[in-house]
Amino acid sequence: MAGYADEKTEPPTLRRRQEARRQGQVARSQDLTAAVLLLAGFLALALLGPRLWYSLLAMTRAGLTMESALRLSDIMPFAGAVTVEAFKHLAPFLLILFTAMLVTLLAQIGLLFTLHPLTPSLAKINPLSGLQRLFSIRSVMLAVTSFGKLLVVGLVAYLTLSGSAAAIIHAFMFGFRDVFVLGSTLMFRLGMRMAAALLILALLDFAWQRYRHERDLRMTKEEVKDELRSMEGDPQIKRRRREVQFQLAMQRLRRDVPTADVVVTNPTHVSVAIRYEPESMIAPKVVAKGADQIAIRIRQIAAEFGIPIVERPPLARALYESVEVGQYVPEHLYRAIAEILAYIYELTGRSPVAGRPVPVAAR
Repeated sequence: MAGYADEKTEPPTLRRRQEARRQGQVARSQDLTAAVLLLAGFLALALLGPRLWYSLLAMTRAGLTMESALRLSDIMPFAGAVTVEAFKHLAPFLLILFTAMLVTLLAQIGLLFTLHPLTPSLAKINPLSGLQRLFSIRSVMLAVTSFGKLLVVGLVAYLTLSGSAAAIIHAFMFGFRDVFVLGSTLMFRLGMRMAAALLILALLDFAWQRYRHERDLRMTKEEVKDELRSMEGDPQIKRRRREVQFQLAMQRLRRDVPTADVVVTNPTHVSVAIRYEPESMIAPKVVAKGADQIAIRIRQIAAEFGIPIVERPPLARALYESVEVGQYVPEHLYRAIAEILAYIYELTGRSPVAGRPVPVAAR
C-alpha cells in the first residue's frame, strides 16, 4: 500500500475532481464553520444585545405584573404575543448566524448538493476499516490538533481572566448591577478572544484539509493514461485515424490537383489550385488548397502533371483564408485571377474558350 501511495505523483485531472465532488469529497473544515458562527454570534450580541436585553426585561416585567386571577382565555393571547415579540427580536440574531454559516460553506465548497455520502456502504461498518481509521496517521493528527486547540483555548481564557482577577475577587462587594456588568463584560471579552483564536486555528485546519484533499486526489501515471484513453480514445486508434485521414486527403489532392489550370503559391507556406472552364463555370473555382506540408504536396503534384505554378503571395493568402475547396473565387479577386489565367493561356498556348492549344499562325 505504501508503494502504491508513493506512485500517486500526478496532479488530479478535471474529471477526477468533478467525480470526487459528485461523491461529496471536498475540502471542508468543520472547525472553520463553528469558529465563524461563534464569532458572528458575539458580534451579533454586540450589535443587537442591548435591544434584545431590554425587550426581554419588558416581557419579563409584563409577565410578573399580570394578575394572578387571569383566566386561561387571557393567558393564551398573552403567551402568543410574547412569542411573536420574542421571535421579532431574535429573528435578526438568527438571520446573522444563518448568513454567516451559509457564506462560510459557500466559500469552502461552493454550491453542492449530493446524497452520495448518505448511500449505505459496507465499508463504513467494516470493523477492520474502523480499526485502521482509529490507528491511522489522520487519527493521530486529529488528536494532536484537538489537544492543541484545548491548550490555546485554555491559554486565552487564562490571559483574559487573569487581567481581571482583582475585580473578580472583590465582586462580592459590588451591587447586583455592577456584578452583572462585570460578568457580561468578561464573558463577551472572553468569547471574542476565544472566537478569534479558534478562527485562526480553523483557517490553519482548512489549509490542511485543502492540502490533504489534493494529496488524496493525486493519481498514478497509469490512472492518468487510462482516464485520457476513456475521455479521448486510445492514442493508437487516434494516430491510426489521423493516418487514414491524411491518406484520404492525399488521394483527393492526387485526384483534384491535375484538373487545375494553375497553382498560386505563397511561395512555400500556402498553395491554392484553381480551375476555370468558361463553358461550364460562372467563375474560377478552387479545387485544392493547403498549408505547409500539404502545400508542398500540391506543388509536387502540379509539377508532376505540368500544372503551371505562379507565385502571388497576397493572392494566395487571400484565396486560402476566404475560399473553401469547391467554392468559386469571390468577385473582388476576379481581376487578379483573370490576369494569371491570361498569362497561363499565353504561356501554354491554350484557348480560354475551348481549352485546346491555339495554333501560332492563328494568333
